[in-house]
Amino acid sequence: MAAPSVSSLQIAAFKPSLFSAGRIIRARLARGGTDHQGALWSKLSSACHISSGQLFHCTFTSPSKFNEVVTKAMCEAGENKPAPGLPINLKGKRAFIAGIADDNGYGWAIAKSLAAAGAEILVGTWVPALNIFEMSLRRGKFDESRVLPDGSLMEITKVYPLDAVFDNPEDVPEDIKTNKRYAGSSNWTVQEVAETVKQDFGSIDILVHSLANGPEVTKPLLETSRKGYLAAISASSYSYVSLLKHFLPIMNPGGSSISLTYIASERIIPGYGGGMSSAKAALESDTRVLAFEAGRKHKVRVNTISAGPLRSRAAKAIGFIDTMIDYSLANSPLQKELSADEVGNTAAFLASPLASAITGALIYVDNGLNAMGVGVDSPIFKDLDIPKAK
Repeated sequence: MAAPSVSSLQIAAFKPSLFSAGRIIRARLARGGTDHQGALWSKLSSACHISSGQLFHCTFTSPSKFNEVVTKAMCEAGENKPAPGLPINLKGKRAFIAGIADDNGYGWAIAKSLAAAGAEILVGTWVPALNIFEMSLRRGKFDESRVLPDGSLMEITKVYPLDAVFDNPEDVPEDIKTNKRYAGSSNWTVQEVAETVKQDFGSIDILVHSLANGPEVTKPLLETSRKGYLAAISASSYSYVSLLKHFLPIMNPGGSSISLTYIASERIIPGYGGGMSSAKAALESDTRVLAFEAGRKHKVRVNTISAGPLRSRAAKAIGFIDTMIDYSLANSPLQKELSADEVGNTAAFLASPLASAITGALIYVDNGLNAMGVGVDSPIFKDLDIPKAK
């Protein structure tokens, strides 16, 4: 699908108290070249620029008040006028995001960033949550969080019922078929959803896996049952393999697939149990293998984002998300609370032509917590002069 350069998403970070928009633009024009590119993308996950005709600022501050991030939108009319800087332009692209059931998770944030860059948004929602999600959309409950940097509302072209635990109708057990929470919905297995999307739209360019579930996540691994362990792997890891298997035939060459993982895949996170750490490790390993197979066979890139803790509805089910956020604030190189938009903007970059040579990669978006070898908030370091955010 052709992608005219009429809208763009650019990512940059700056301290709003020091710079005016005019000075920023002039400085960028003056720098140019590789220095400009390096400065722009080294600050990738902080804010957005979108072209549409007006300039405005939307500021949000973390509860810790450690830092302030500004989202800036810029729009310019005219199809023949090139966008300034390095554009993230997904105009004419179509994305399917699997796993959105509300407006406060990473899946929603990724959908917003892709929409801000010009992509058309399709959503797959867990069947039991479908009615509430669609009703909330219709009644405007999500309107405030649908606002894009140019002031418009994110449009979701279509919402599909989806249960990614089941590949095809033959896999669905009788107790699920007769479950009242699935009543009124049809064609919701992975194979059926991919076929329906093909019938409705022909093809997609971007596939996002924002799914995870571990029925025994609060149990230590030694207390996890085989059934609970395999359920976590099925819902959180193999579901991505299945989605790619069924959607790759309708993905355009040059497309991008993105999943979400967590640092528990490689570090011990007490309380994150039930086989979920194993599921995330499997997801990361599968990302590398799928990148090879999808790249060779379909010219599609496959990457995963290791995101830091977020107060999403799903994370709250674990029971200690506030503790993990406090720990991250105290110990990360960047002492600020992670914004879902920062993960969304990273996904937009990975989905764009700017990341055309990136595949099989694990991208950390966690304020640098993954780089730490110790928790500097430990009493053992009380006598050290450890730098802290002002």
